[in-house]
Amino acid sequence: MKNKVVSSQEAIALLRDGDMLCNSGFVGNGTPDELLAALAERYVQTGGPRDLSLIFAAGQGDGKERGLNRLAHPGLLRRVIGGHWGLIPKIARLALEEKVEAYNLPQGCISQLYREIAGHRPGVLSKVGLGTFVDPRLSGGKLNRRTTEDLVQLIELAGEQWLFYKAFPIQVAFLRGTTADPSGNITMEREALTLDNLAMAMAARNSKGLVIVQVERIAAAGSLNPRQVQIPGILVDCVVVARPENHMQTYATAYSPAYSAEVRVPAESVPALPLDLRKIIGRRAAMELAVNSVVNLGIGMPEAVAAVAAEEKILDYVTLTTEPGVVGGIPASGMDFGAATNTEAIISQNAQFDFYDGGGLDLTFLGMAQIDQHGHVNVSCFSGRLAGAGGFINISQNARKVVFVGSFTSDGLEVAAAGGRLAILREGKIRKFLKDVEQITFSGAQAQQQDKQVLYVTERCVFKLCSEGLELIEYAPGIDVEDDILAHMDFRPIIRNPVLMDARLFRSEPLELKGELFDLNLPSRITFHAEQDTLFLNFEGMSVRTVRDVDSIRQWVERRCQSIGRKVSAVVNYDAFQLAPEVTEAYAELVQYLMGRYYLTVTRYTTSAFMRLKLGDALSSRGLAPHIFETREEAESFLKSQPKHS
Repeated sequence: MKNKVVSSQEAIALLRDGDMLCNSGFVGNGTPDELLAALAERYVQTGGPRDLSLIFAAGQGDGKERGLNRLAHPGLLRRVIGGHWGLIPKIARLALEEKVEAYNLPQGCISQLYREIAGHRPGVLSKVGLGTFVDPRLSGGKLNRRTTEDLVQLIELAGEQWLFYKAFPIQVAFLRGTTADPSGNITMEREALTLDNLAMAMAARNSKGLVIVQVERIAAAGSLNPRQVQIPGILVDCVVVARPENHMQTYATAYSPAYSAEVRVPAESVPALPLDLRKIIGRRAAMELAVNSVVNLGIGMPEAVAAVAAEEKILDYVTLTTEPGVVGGIPASGMDFGAATNTEAIISQNAQFDFYDGGGLDLTFLGMAQIDQHGHVNVSCFSGRLAGAGGFINISQNARKVVFVGSFTSDGLEVAAAGGRLAILREGKIRKFLKDVEQITFSGAQAQQQDKQVLYVTERCVFKLCSEGLELIEYAPGIDVEDDILAHMDFRPIIRNPVLMDARLFRSEPLELKGELFDLNLPSRITFHAEQDTLFLNFEGMSVRTVRDVDSIRQWVERRCQSIGRKVSAVVNYDAFQLAPEVTEAYAELVQYLMGRYYLTVTRYTTSAFMRLKLGDALSSRGLAPHIFETREEAESFLKSQPKHS
């Protein structure tokens, strides 16, 4: 048996000029700082290895010195391919100053690319990035004029447009775990995340490269539980025991057993936010939550949504996720971001993006740096700052509903909330609502084609994306639309019938969202589209738990149909719909009654295969044709194909 435990200096000495290096980590979670520090030290002392190419998915740094910032020495790097750049300003500066070739590609696509490299497949085929700056019709993800090679191709397959992200060999992988045995088997029991470590190790190994893993401790040969081994020793060339200061669990926390799921913490331990700008925005965004929805939270302002949900005691009714692989629980913030407490599962980052890309998210909350008249959003490069897209493109393009959150202006904005009203104490110096964004990270045009629900939530107003562009739908009590909103925009949004934002947002007392979460709110869910002669029942996110709920649905549908005065066609949205088993029969009876009395034809749609099966069985058992589809487009297409009978 070979003992693979070596010093960091011995491991780094194996790197060669021009190697392609992939580095693991998410902010400060799982970032192998011992290896990065050793590489930087060797380069400063010896002048080598030089001209390395670097690829990373998530941002890996503290915004100052740690993480990939350690590698910002002239000549050490020749090319950098990254997902999120905001936490590595020293590397970003090299890109902006054209001292390295530089690419910004979607975090999820990079994460998935490791698997393709491992399997010797040509690359990642994805729709992620279409219509954004990653699209080769715009910049193909290139960040400067020095960068000329095309890593992204636009292709047509089966009559549809796709982006192809090309694979390439990886010569070195820097990874991190908790415990290693002499053979190089790696466990990760004290890590907050597992990330892409296994896929990266396979990618480097199958490229005939080196796999170097930083760990906290060494165990005796044969003592590791094989079910806990995340990286098998057959993939590992070198193991380096890190100094404690270079192996913190996160950049903010040396070690928390709650982050490694060894203990659960009371939900009350999450401190309530003060009534400031972040809380106002987080509150209004949280109003979009629905029972049993699967939700993603971005970094920064979206973190306030989790804090509000905890204060409102509704975390048990939604499932929060973050892109590095967290499912459930309470996501951490700041330099702990990526870690979470009370999680239900921790999966690999690439698997999480498979879930996201496939439409698994009901709702996402993401930040916004610039917004324009077309509904485009820029978070990747603005005002001379390279932040990078991270997972933003994957998530925003594929979630069923997107809520962008952020202040209306930036740089110096001060507000005060009291008595149900908002006051602007000092306006921000930088406008965020521009005629055209500097870079398209989210394509409003693409979202319109997908008929996606998109909201833009600020402290003083709310916009939605409609077919004509951005529409003002809400404004805060105490705010003048002309003076406080339109005067600070470079374009005039569509204004029809905006309403006041909920006054509770601007008071110190809790919103009591829990009660509203279970409120059927039926009057706003039942609408008649006269031009299509169709009744639309939006039951998305609704939870039907009692016979009283069923009766309420009957009363409101009947009331609306009686006002129309004739039978009509109907479309029902059952996305994220919850039907308690004890009321399934009563609900099926209601559907039978409504179909016989008020509907010409009815179609239904839901992305949930389980709900399609459950409703289908309940209706079929009564001799009713279910007509349940996966998408609204399929449901409406079927409806149009049916003959009209009065």
